[in-house]
Amino acid sequence: MERKGTGRPGAEEVIRSLQNPRVKQWTELQSRKGREKTGRFVVEGHHLVQEALQSDAMPDTLVYSAERRDSCRELLEEAAQQGIECVPVGEEVLAKCTDTGTPQPVFAVVPKLSWRPQDLLKASEQGGLVVVVDGMQDPGNLGTIIRSADAVGASGVLLGKGTVDLYNPKTVRSTMGSMFHLPVVQGDLTEWLPAAAERGVQVVSTSLQGAVSCYEHDFRAPTWFVIGNEGQGVSPEVQALAQHNVLIPMAGRAESLNAAMAATVVLFEAMRQRRMGE
Repeated sequence: MERKGTGRPGAEEVIRSLQNPRVKQWTELQSRKGREKTGRFVVEGHHLVQEALQSDAMPDTLVYSAERRDSCRELLEEAAQQGIECVPVGEEVLAKCTDTGTPQPVFAVVPKLSWRPQDLLKASEQGGLVVVVDGMQDPGNLGTIIRSADAVGASGVLLGKGTVDLYNPKTVRSTMGSMFHLPVVQGDLTEWLPAAAERGVQVVSTSLQGAVSCYEHDFRAPTWFVIGNEGQGVSPEVQALAQHNVLIPMAGRAESLNAAMAATVVLFEAMRQRRMGE
């Protein structure tokens, strides 16, 4: 999937065959195995492609509908200016290579993000706020958490083992482009949580055991906040590494909140405290 030399967008031959080798390569990116094999993933639609073009994760290829080229004109011009290959395809090819029921007129093939857990440690030295995700399975929940982390100005997101693939098409869509705005990295939580604690970071987890209200806990210090699996919560081995436990008090009759909602509540409380501290 190397970048090819390009001419004027729209001048290339339109790919219509589903048996074309490049179509098979793009289709392979719908699976986790294919993404891991190539180190690439797909972003679909005008908004996400625009976010990718404006990020450091420069797309290799922009693929667009030959029949709907006019709707992609600005994206094609921007991609061409950056030297990105623009490939016109038929509607059947778009449907084959994308995850949505009604295909968007454009998608981009993008290298996986290059951030590392060490980048989160560096950010924490300046009072960072990092969201740590332990074993979350729902791609929509993960995407929402990344979006919320972006909204509150968090330093980054750390994904532990057993968490749904960041590059799952549903996760990518749910981030609404936020995955390009802040570091999102994968790592072993039993390694990186202690490393953060050694640098003076407080590790805070959601739990019902020995917990205080999230509105009473002080989030102004450098913080790594752990949110767990939708059904089981934070795993015992990760929970043992937390220094503080918080809960979200509720006045109604609901037993619990969705994991993404719970993370969002705590993140916005942390932002409120930090802004008041300023």
